[in-house]
Amino acid sequence: MEFEACERSGEHTGDSAADLAMTYKIVEIFHSVQGEGVHAGVPHVFIRFGKCNLQCEWCDTDFETYDEMAAVEILAEVVKYPCNRIILTGGEPMLNDLWPLQRLFKARGYSLSCESNGTIEIPEGLLDWICISPKDQMYPGVKIRQTHGDELKCVYVGQNLELYDELKTGFTHHFLQPCYMEQESVEWNGRNFGLTEAVVKENPTWRLSLQTHKWMGVD
Repeated sequence: MEFEACERSGEHTGDSAADLAMTYKIVEIFHSVQGEGVHAGVPHVFIRFGKCNLQCEWCDTDFETYDEMAAVEILAEVVKYPCNRIILTGGEPMLNDLWPLQRLFKARGYSLSCESNGTIEIPEGLLDWICISPKDQMYPGVKIRQTHGDELKCVYVGQNLELYDELKTGFTHHFLQPCYMEQESVEWNGRNFGLTEAVVKENPTWRLSLQTHKWMGVD
């Protein structure tokens, strides 16, 4: 059994049996290019976790439909792809104890990023890149606990950008992203893109982020 687990997880002999057996709620694992933010256009393996502590109306993930997967099974999927960059996303990935996956992937030379809503503080040293997309424009009573990282990416729904003045100081890159609603028309989304672009032009400390993977029709 130990040899089988080792083989499935990339033939690494130093793994902890407890780490390999740790289970996670997984919506999907897929290989694609990052479509937004600093790393737009860069290939990654996406691990999308189930469950979320928020319910944003524009969310395009059914995070209540997932499979229970052991870490060894997750590894078996990820090592199939010729890519050493991983994005942990959701749902909300920080609802999980990610240290077992971190140890397994770092032992194999992977770079780990996350996309989180920031309501759960991220342990120091867990990740190589932290992208926080706060939803306090929709949930004013929700406290943002992860106040530093690499990338702040805010979905624009008409909120006052002064809301982020203090939070911005903890992040290197600041992105404003149009709210894209799949159930709305091309015209509706186009107007929202134009509005966000105009706001960025008037607020040059922000950069425009577009979900180019949706234009391409890929995950």
